[in-house]
Amino acid sequence: MSSTSFQIEIPETTLARARRGDERALEQIYRAFERPAYTLALRLLGNVDSARETVHDAMLHLLERIGQFRGDAPFWGWLRQIVVNEALMRLRRERGVAFEELPDGHDEPANEPPPWMSADTRHLERALARLPALTRSVLWLYHVEEYTHQEIAAMTGKSVSFSKSQVARGSLRLRDLLDPSSLSDTDVSDARRGGAAPCLTVTA
Repeated sequence: MSSTSFQIEIPETTLARARRGDERALEQIYRAFERPAYTLALRLLGNVDSARETVHDAMLHLLERIGQFRGDAPFWGWLRQIVVNEALMRLRRERGVAFEELPDGHDEPANEPPPWMSADTRHLERALARLPALTRSVLWLYHVEEYTHQEIAAMTGKSVSFSKSQVARGSLRLRDLLDPSSLSDTDVSDARRGGAAPCLTVTA
Protein backbone atom coordinates (compact mmCIF):
# COMPACT_ATOMS: atom_id res chain seq x y z
CA MET A 1 0.00 0.00 0.00
CA SER A 2 1.23 3.48 -0.71
CA SER A 3 1.74 6.11 1.96
CA THR A 4 -0.79 8.86 2.42
CA SER A 5 -1.18 11.33 -0.44
CA PHE A 6 -2.23 14.02 2.05
CA GLN A 7 1.32 15.17 2.75
CA ILE A 8 1.04 18.39 0.75
CA GLU A 9 2.69 21.49 2.10
CA ILE A 10 0.74 24.73 1.80
CA PRO A 11 2.70 28.02 2.05
CA GLU A 12 2.14 29.87 5.31
CA THR A 13 1.21 32.98 3.36
CA THR A 14 -1.60 31.04 1.66
CA LEU A 15 -2.84 29.73 5.00
CA ALA A 16 -2.76 33.23 6.48
CA ARG A 17 -4.84 34.55 3.58
CA ALA A 18 -7.26 31.64 3.92
CA ARG A 19 -7.75 32.40 7.62
CA ARG A 20 -8.77 35.91 6.61
CA GLY A 21 -11.35 34.46 4.22
CA ASP A 22 -9.46 35.06 0.99
CA GLU A 23 -11.42 33.12 -1.64
CA ARG A 24 -8.47 32.49 -3.93
CA ALA A 25 -6.41 31.04 -1.09
CA LEU A 26 -9.30 28.82 -0.02
CA GLU A 27 -9.78 27.62 -3.59
CA GLN A 28 -6.05 26.86 -3.85
CA ILE A 29 -6.26 24.71 -0.72
CA TYR A 30 -9.38 22.98 -2.00
CA ARG A 31 -7.76 22.14 -5.34
CA ALA A 32 -4.63 20.83 -3.64
CA PHE A 33 -6.50 18.46 -1.35
CA GLU A 34 -9.58 17.55 -3.39
CA ARG A 35 -8.02 14.41 -4.85
CA PRO A 36 -6.42 12.95 -1.70
CA ALA A 37 -9.56 13.75 0.28
CA TYR A 38 -11.67 11.86 -2.24
CA THR A 39 -9.25 8.92 -2.29
CA LEU A 40 -9.33 8.66 1.49
CA ALA A 41 -13.12 8.98 1.71
CA LEU A 42 -13.61 6.38 -1.02
CA ARG A 43 -11.31 3.90 0.69
CA LEU A 44 -13.12 4.30 4.01
CA LEU A 45 -16.63 4.22 2.56
CA GLY A 46 -16.33 2.14 -0.60
CA ASN A 47 -18.98 4.20 -2.38
CA VAL A 48 -18.40 6.95 -4.94
CA ASP A 49 -21.42 9.08 -4.05
CA SER A 50 -20.78 8.84 -0.32
CA ALA A 51 -17.13 9.74 -0.85
CA ARG A 52 -18.03 12.83 -2.86
CA GLU A 53 -20.55 13.94 -0.25
CA THR A 54 -17.98 13.40 2.48
CA VAL A 55 -15.44 15.57 0.70
CA HIS A 56 -18.08 18.26 0.23
CA ASP A 57 -18.98 18.22 3.92
CA ALA A 58 -15.33 18.15 4.99
CA MET A 59 -14.51 21.17 2.85
CA LEU A 60 -17.47 23.06 4.29
CA HIS A 61 -16.10 22.36 7.75
CA LEU A 62 -12.71 23.54 6.54
CA LEU A 63 -14.24 26.89 5.61
CA GLU A 64 -15.89 27.11 9.02
CA ARG A 65 -12.87 26.03 11.07
CA ILE A 66 -9.78 27.22 9.26
CA GLY A 67 -9.56 30.20 11.59
CA GLN A 68 -9.00 27.69 14.41
CA PHE A 69 -5.88 26.22 12.80
CA ARG A 70 -2.88 27.48 14.77
CA GLY A 71 -0.04 25.65 13.06
CA ASP A 72 0.83 23.36 15.97
CA ALA A 73 0.76 20.42 13.55
CA PRO A 74 1.02 20.15 9.76
CA PHE A 75 -2.00 21.61 8.01
CA TRP A 76 -2.42 18.49 5.87
CA GLY A 77 -2.75 16.37 9.01
CA TRP A 78 -5.34 18.74 10.47
CA LEU A 79 -7.44 18.64 7.30
CA ARG A 80 -7.03 14.90 6.92
CA GLN A 81 -8.50 14.42 10.38
CA ILE A 82 -11.57 16.39 9.36
CA VAL A 83 -12.05 14.09 6.35
CA VAL A 84 -11.56 10.95 8.48
CA ASN A 85 -14.06 12.14 11.08
CA GLU A 86 -16.65 12.92 8.39
CA ALA A 87 -16.14 9.54 6.73
CA LEU A 88 -16.42 7.57 9.96
CA MET A 89 -19.59 9.42 10.93
CA ARG A 90 -21.10 8.66 7.53
CA LEU A 91 -20.02 5.03 7.78
CA ARG A 92 -21.91 4.71 11.05
CA ARG A 93 -24.92 6.59 9.74
CA GLU A 94 -25.29 4.99 6.30
CA ARG A 95 -24.12 1.46 6.99
CA GLY A 96 -25.19 1.16 10.60
CA VAL A 97 -21.70 -0.11 11.39
CA ALA A 98 -21.27 -1.08 15.02
CA PHE A 99 -17.72 -0.79 16.28
CA GLU A 100 -17.77 -4.11 18.13
CA GLU A 101 -14.88 -5.43 20.17
CA LEU A 102 -12.91 -8.36 18.80
CA PRO A 103 -10.76 -10.64 20.97
CA ASP A 104 -7.00 -10.32 21.22
CA GLY A 105 -4.61 -12.95 19.95
CA HIS A 106 -5.08 -12.61 16.19
CA ASP A 107 -1.92 -10.69 15.31
CA GLU A 108 -0.06 -11.47 12.12
CA PRO A 109 3.25 -13.29 12.66
CA ALA A 110 6.02 -10.70 13.03
CA ASN A 111 8.09 -12.17 10.20
CA GLU A 112 5.23 -12.26 7.70
CA PRO A 113 5.44 -9.63 4.91
CA PRO A 114 2.30 -7.55 4.34
CA PRO A 115 -0.11 -9.52 2.11
CA TRP A 116 -0.22 -6.86 -0.59
CA MET A 117 3.54 -6.74 -1.21
CA SER A 118 3.41 -9.28 -4.04
CA ALA A 119 -0.04 -8.43 -5.40
CA ASP A 120 -0.72 -6.59 -8.62
CA THR A 121 -2.87 -3.47 -8.36
CA ARG A 122 -5.98 -4.84 -10.06
CA HIS A 123 -6.18 -7.95 -7.91
CA LEU A 124 -5.51 -5.92 -4.79
CA GLU A 125 -8.33 -3.53 -5.62
CA ARG A 126 -10.75 -6.45 -6.02
CA ALA A 127 -9.63 -8.04 -2.77
CA LEU A 128 -10.06 -4.81 -0.82
CA ALA A 129 -13.57 -4.41 -2.21
CA ARG A 130 -14.50 -7.78 -0.72
CA LEU A 131 -13.52 -6.80 2.81
CA PRO A 132 -16.16 -5.51 5.25
CA ALA A 133 -16.32 -1.71 5.20
CA LEU A 134 -15.11 -1.30 8.77
CA THR A 135 -12.20 -3.72 8.36
CA ARG A 136 -11.10 -2.04 5.14
CA SER A 137 -11.31 1.37 6.83
CA VAL A 138 -9.15 0.39 9.78
CA LEU A 139 -6.59 -1.29 7.50
CA TRP A 140 -6.36 1.86 5.39
CA LEU A 141 -6.03 4.17 8.39
CA TYR A 142 -3.32 2.01 9.93
CA HIS A 143 -1.25 0.94 6.94
CA VAL A 144 -1.65 3.85 4.52
CA GLU A 145 -2.53 6.90 6.60
CA GLU A 146 -0.23 5.59 9.35
CA TYR A 147 -2.51 6.31 12.27
CA THR A 148 -1.52 4.43 15.43
CA HIS A 149 -3.75 1.86 17.08
CA GLN A 150 -4.25 4.35 19.91
CA GLU A 151 -5.45 7.01 17.47
CA ILE A 152 -7.79 4.62 15.66
CA ALA A 153 -9.21 3.48 18.98
CA ALA A 154 -9.91 7.09 19.94
CA MET A 155 -11.60 7.80 16.62
CA THR A 156 -13.84 4.75 16.88
CA GLY A 157 -14.49 5.18 20.60
CA LYS A 158 -13.19 1.70 21.34
CA SER A 159 -10.05 0.04 22.66
CA VAL A 160 -6.59 -0.45 21.23
CA SER A 161 -7.30 -4.18 21.04
CA PHE A 162 -10.24 -3.38 18.75
CA SER A 163 -7.92 -1.68 16.26
CA LYS A 164 -5.30 -4.41 16.51
CA SER A 165 -7.89 -7.13 15.97
CA GLN A 166 -9.37 -5.40 12.93
CA VAL A 167 -5.92 -4.96 11.38
CA ALA A 168 -4.87 -8.53 12.18
CA ARG A 169 -8.06 -10.17 10.99
CA GLY A 170 -8.26 -7.91 7.96
CA SER A 171 -4.68 -8.73 6.99
CA LEU A 172 -5.35 -12.45 7.29
CA ARG A 173 -8.51 -12.15 5.22
CA LEU A 174 -6.72 -10.04 2.62
CA ARG A 175 -3.95 -12.62 2.47
CA ASP A 176 -6.54 -15.31 1.74
CA LEU A 177 -8.18 -13.19 -0.95
CA LEU A 178 -4.81 -12.56 -2.58
CA ASP A 179 -3.81 -16.22 -2.57
CA PRO A 180 -3.12 -17.37 -6.17
CA SER A 181 -5.65 -20.18 -5.79
CA SER A 182 -8.41 -17.59 -5.37
CA LEU A 183 -7.56 -15.79 -8.61
CA SER A 184 -10.09 -15.85 -11.42
CA ASP A 185 -8.91 -16.63 -14.96
CA THR A 186 -8.85 -12.91 -15.68
CA ASP A 187 -6.76 -12.22 -12.59
CA VAL A 188 -4.28 -14.94 -13.50
CA SER A 189 -3.93 -13.53 -17.00
CA ASP A 190 -3.31 -10.04 -15.58
CA ALA A 191 -0.76 -11.35 -13.11
CA ARG A 192 1.15 -13.23 -15.80
CA ARG A 193 1.37 -10.08 -17.89
CA GLY A 194 2.80 -8.30 -14.87
CA GLY A 195 0.45 -5.82 -13.29
CA ALA A 196 1.44 -2.39 -12.04
CA ALA A 197 3.06 -2.10 -8.61
CA PRO A 198 0.45 -2.13 -5.83
CA CYS A 199 -0.19 1.49 -4.96
CA LEU A 200 -3.89 1.82 -4.08
CA THR A 201 -4.40 5.26 -5.50
CA VAL A 202 -7.78 5.92 -7.09
CA THR A 203 -8.59 7.16 -10.55
CA ALA A 204 -11.86 8.85 -11.39
